[in-house]
Order: sequence, then structure tokens, then C-alpha cells
Amino acid sequence: MADKPGDRKLVEGKYLMYKNRPLVREGNTICYGDMNEEYILILEIMSYKNVDRHKVPDAILIQIIDSKDPMKIIKQGSKEGLHDAFLMGVVWLEMALKQAD
Repeated sequence: MADKPGDRKLVEGKYLMYKNRPLVREGNTICYGDMNEEYILILEIMSYKNVDRHKVPDAILIQIIDSKDPMKIIKQGSKEGLHDAFLMGVVWLEMALKQAD
């Protein structure tokens, strides 16, 4: 059976899951969310800083994007520190998904 345009396949493999959604990092980009849902969260690490001889993410770009059209940004902001950026992004994602229902 041929795939229809817009059908999304699950990429094979194991993923880190957080609140029942995949969390994937490639380079300086972190993606969080289910591609079958309306929106996903993208965190882009823009810079790093040294803390006790360790390189840690510093400036983070936060984006909620349309999962079917990645060029369509729903909400965007920035935060210092990966932890704070991720927490803010998860809240934004949950709010956007509730409004989409």
C-alpha cells in the first residue's frame, strides 16, 4: 500500500521519552514532541559557557513550530540555561496543544 502525502512514519530506534513524548538531540538542536500532534518544541543552543571546566549550554532559542510545516513558527523566545528553556518550552507546547483542540 502506498503512503499518502502527509503520513508520518515513526523512525525506528529507542528515544528518550519525557511525559510520553520523544526527546531527541542532534548537535545543537533539541526536538521535543510527537510529530503526529499539531505542534512540537525546538530548542536551539546558540552559545555555551564554561562552568567548572565543563562546557554547558547558555543562550537557548525556544520555538514552538507546526509539525506539518516546520517553517511556521507559532511562538518564539529565548532563555539562558537549558533547564529553564526546556521548562518554558514544555509549558508553551502544552498551552499550544490545548488551544489547538
